[in-house]
Amino acid sequence: MDGVVFKVHAGGNFVIKTDSGIDVMARMSGRMRRYRIRVVLGDRVTVAVSPYDPSRGFIVYRK
Repeated sequence: MDGVVFKVHAGGNFVIKTDSGIDVMARMSGRMRRYRIRVVLGDRVTVAVSPYDPSRGFIVYRK
């Protein structure tokens, strides 16, 4: 899912407002942390959403 970083929480958690209007609590994926890709408020990102809990996921790409 694509969306915009809406809020930044402590501990590396982000709230993403998706294009479909759903809020997703997301963390950065391991590869993004490994290569030190910064994500800030207002960035467009791609989120991989959990099939078991659609309100949680991982940020996998910063556009």
